[in-house]
Parts: sequence; structure tokens; C-alpha cells
Amino acid sequence: MAYTETTTTGYGTRVGRSFKGIASGFLLFVAGTVLLWWNEGRAVKTDKMLNDAQKACVEMPNPEKIDPALDGELVCGSALVATDDVLTDQDFGISENAIGLTRRVEYFQWVENAKEEKEDKLGGKEVTTTTYTYSQEWVSSPVNSADFKDPAYQNKNYTWTQAENQDLYAENVSFGAYKLTESLIHSISSKEAVELNLNPEQLQAWDKVIGETYARAKGLQTDVNNITTQVNAADAAAIADSAKTVVPDSISQNNKIDLNYVHQMGNVLYYGRNASVPEVGDVRITFEKIVPAKVTVIAQVTGDTFKAFKTSNGKKYQTLVMGKKDADEIFDAEHEANNMWLWVLRIIGTLVVIGGLKGIFGFVETILKVVPFLSSIFAFGVGLICTIVGIVWSLLIIAIAWLFYRPVLGISLLVLAGFLIWVFAFNGKKKLAELANRGKAAPEVAPAAPAEAAPSAPAE
Repeated sequence: MAYTETTTTGYGTRVGRSFKGIASGFLLFVAGTVLLWWNEGRAVKTDKMLNDAQKACVEMPNPEKIDPALDGELVCGSALVATDDVLTDQDFGISENAIGLTRRVEYFQWVENAKEEKEDKLGGKEVTTTTYTYSQEWVSSPVNSADFKDPAYQNKNYTWTQAENQDLYAENVSFGAYKLTESLIHSISSKEAVELNLNPEQLQAWDKVIGETYARAKGLQTDVNNITTQVNAADAAAIADSAKTVVPDSISQNNKIDLNYVHQMGNVLYYGRNASVPEVGDVRITFEKIVPAKVTVIAQVTGDTFKAFKTSNGKKYQTLVMGKKDADEIFDAEHEANNMWLWVLRIIGTLVVIGGLKGIFGFVETILKVVPFLSSIFAFGVGLICTIVGIVWSLLIIAIAWLFYRPVLGISLLVLAGFLIWVFAFNGKKKLAELANRGKAAPEVAPAAPAEAAPSAPAE
């Protein structure tokens, strides 16, 4: 059942807040401007770095043998990555011969969702109605329900146990006859599920502890072997269908162990009464490992290992991608990613600039909130003007940045920005329309009649 909360903000308070918003709007405007400028420089420098690296890159024909001739060269090679290291999760006693070992923890909790609806009243007051709804979901960390708005849901969250996420990596990972650096090792993503085979005595000990915690939370007898519970109908209905699937069908069930409160299945360790029907407080921990796989590395050779390649503009480059790839394929993908981020950050920067301008001039709209109808009309006009000015300003910043980094394209953008200023600020739109109408109204000129042939002179 939804819980609603209504608050009223007076006209004077709203006006005071709007004047404070001028400062935050100015900061947003400056931040958006800086972001746009920085992004253009970042894109150009990254493009230059990639071009330098691509020109310097040579093929590593046989990574299985150290080649002294390649020392100091930026190489592109493909080989199998592997390790003899054994990684151990000390908290759960899991050991694997793997490149990496990860632990991910999730908690089944009540989650609060809020939706606001605002309404302006005559006289400048604002009435805000906030509707709070609650659902049970798997989340990455425990949720503090003491701060929930609905008293009926306060202090309803708890967990049977808590654990931290963990990432372990091998220190010695081979790439053919070479060794990978830490940063390259962390780029390997060949994950597989860990088939759990936990100590039965440890599982029994955990089961006893979780059972006692469960009994205390539910107010039940502490005889953990004879606890019976009934699921409240409302709670059962609140459990999302997506939450009921704990272990994917692809995970092996050969190692499945079900105790009263601890369940081992595939690569999941589950704390709770029933893994198929989660309750608030249940915890599931998923284990994965990074296994040997073929990868492609572009990096500078130094002895029997690698380091980042320093390009002419001072930026450093190295990469590891999964599978066998050629250098051109990798660099093409890097260029595409750079262009994608260029446009994403351009759009974000422009939106931040527009938001800053709206914040700066928002106080005028708030002052007119005494008459909501007039305020709405003015807000539309201010929003439109701020959007146009924000776009023009962003184009100017981008153009100036390109003038600094790449003059040809920068000049083109300046011309475009100047045209927009002329159209929207100096009645250029009207002048364009007049020119268009003149062209349509101009009378068509009839073709001239051919001149009559002059009579020929009489023969003498």
C-alpha cells in the first residue's frame, strides 16, 4: 500500500531558494563550459596517441619465445594467458588455480521508491505530494529501513549475515614466454562459475549460526532444527518473480547441498530458509574465477614483460582484448570508442550549460509563481531561450577549442554558430523569409522574340 506525504512551501521561501539557485546555476554553467573545452582536447590528444601507436606498432610473430629484437618495440601479439598461482578466499575457504577469483554479495531487502508531484497554487505556494512505495529486491548492500517514511516499513530490514565483495588476482600470469603486468592482468575477462565444494562441517556451523539469528529476528524458539514459519500473504505477493530465480539453469546442480538455513548450489552460497522463495534478510554470494584464455596484447616490450607505450604527446597506451585480433582491428575500435565518448560528453556538456542558464534565470519564473498561468508561459519562454543560448554557447566553446586544436573544423563551427546568432538574435529568420518571398514573387521574364532577318541587298 502506498504512503503519501504532502508538504507546502511558501512563496517567500521559494523566492529565497531561487536566488540561491543563481550561484549553483552559475557553477553548472562554468562546469559545462569546462567539460566541453576539456572534452575536445581529450579527444584530439587521444586520437593523436592512437595514430602514433598505430604507426609504431609491429607484429609479434611468436610470443612463445622471447625475441631480443623486439625489446623496446610496441608490439601486437596473441597468446594464451595462464598461471600456476592458487588464489584463496580466506573467509570461505575456497581455493582455485585461476587468474582471478571474485566474490559478489547480494541482500534481499525492502526498498523504498519515491515519486513526487508538484502543484503551484495561486499566491505562489507550492504543494508537493510524495508517494512512497515499497518492494522487495536483491541489492548490493543492506538497506537502512529506519529512515523509511512509512512507519509500517521502518526497521523491517535485517540480514542473516554480511560479507564484502572481493576481487583476487594472480601475481604471475604468463603470456606465452612473457609475463603480464598488473594492469593487463586486470583487463582479462574470461570468467567462469566456481563449482563450490565447501567443507561440510563449515556448512553445518554456518547453518547453526544463521538459524539462531533467524529465530531471534522472527521471535521464534531457538531450536533451529524445528522452526516452522508461515509466509505472510502480503509479503509473498510482494516478492518479484525475478527474485525467485536464484541460480541460472546453466549452473551445475551436482554439488547441491540443502541444510536448514544454508544452501550450496553451483557457484552460489545462499543463506536463508528457502532459496526459491526469498525472505527479507536472505543473502546470496556468487563466486567466479578468471580462467586461461587467448588474448591479444598491444604494449611495449621490456625484457620478458611489457609496459605502456609513451607517444609523442606524452600520453601512454597499452591494451589487452579478449580473443585473437589484428592491430588494425583494435585501433579502429579504439577510434570508434573515442568518437563515441566525444559526442556523449558534448551532449552532456551542452545539457549542463543549458541547466546552468535555467538555474541562473529561474528566479524570474519563481517571482511570477504568484500567478501560475503567467509563470508557466514565462517558464516556457525562458526554457526556450536558455536552450538556444546554451546550444550557441556550446558551439562557440567547441569551435574555439577546435580552433586551438584543429583550426579547419573550428572555423567551420564558428561560421555555424555565427549563422545561428544572426538568425535568432538579429532578425535573420525574418530576412531569410523575405528573401524567400521575393524569389517566389519575382515575375517571370518572357523570352525575347527572334529578330526578323534583314532583307538581302539587291545584286548589282
